[in-house]
Amino acid sequence: MEEVVQQFKETILAAGRQRQPLCIRGGGSKDWYGQTPQGEILDTRAYQGVVAYDPTELVITVRAGTPLAEVEAVLAQQNQALAFEPPHFGAGATVGGMVACGMSGPRRAAVGAARDFVLGAVLMNGKGEALHFGGQVMKNVAGYDVSRMLAGSLGTLGLLLEVSLKVLPKPYAETTLRLEMTEEEAIRRLNVWGGQPLPISASAWCDGALLLRLSGAKAAITAAQHTIGGEEIAGDDFWLAMREQSNEFFTQSDVLWRLSLPSIAPPLALGDQLIEWGGAQRWLRSDADAAAIRAAAVQAGGHATLFRGGDKSAGVFQPLAPAVARIHQNMKNAFDPDGIFNPGRMYPQY
Repeated sequence: MEEVVQQFKETILAAGRQRQPLCIRGGGSKDWYGQTPQGEILDTRAYQGVVAYDPTELVITVRAGTPLAEVEAVLAQQNQALAFEPPHFGAGATVGGMVACGMSGPRRAAVGAARDFVLGAVLMNGKGEALHFGGQVMKNVAGYDVSRMLAGSLGTLGLLLEVSLKVLPKPYAETTLRLEMTEEEAIRRLNVWGGQPLPISASAWCDGALLLRLSGAKAAITAAQHTIGGEEIAGDDFWLAMREQSNEFFTQSDVLWRLSLPSIAPPLALGDQLIEWGGAQRWLRSDADAAAIRAAAVQAGGHATLFRGGDKSAGVFQPLAPAVARIHQNMKNAFDPDGIFNPGRMYPQY
């Protein structure tokens, strides 16, 4: 594997000298996310494999080009998993792409986001240097937490070589409840239940029905069922479809917005919606103007991302405040002074 790392270094240094953009890419399962990729492809899949895994310490370290499915299979042998349920969006998904996109699945509201499970990382910067951040322990407070900052950076800061991730045991038992109710009622009930000691590990409201997944000890699940009510259904396929966005709501439209809002925000009259994460994530199918959607999201206390499709000339991500934009630019300049890594993938200037 040292030869592969050396090849990466030579490619990066040559690109820097020529000011040649590089498109850092694993399986390409999320090429559609963010602005259009550009530059010569730097394929990470040559650098794969599990570096270390200690089930008793709940930590796994893997190379960035490792298939995500392979890592999940290794964890499953020990009845463990990546608790934030990262979506694959394709058979070729890699661990590096998972971290770079920073996406989390249905369980995010209960356990945390992808970035919360990143303990450490090895990053190759624009000078070809392999930089080590974080570590392989759950409690690490030494220095600036760059490793978690890489989650969601879309490869704009450098080439991710390795990552150490926190893993968790799979739930002992799970069940799914279905309750018919309006959007307003679902938001209200989700916030009420969110303040109670209930083992809710996922929620989704759409088309007049709220589905809740309960996870944990059987006794806790039974007690929660008495509190919540509703109809018990088989939910494994539903939550997998939610993770991979393969259900009817996501496949019926080419344009999909993701709104991040306070969980108590009232319904927004913008189009068809699906509500996740206890009310904090709202998926929107709408042909409304990008400015109108973003203005409504800001008015509600959040922000909006053009998640898939649509006119990307309006910008995929919410425009940054000037002070925050300067911080982003300074970080980009520090790690990628020649501006070669995934240029323009997040914002035009980087």
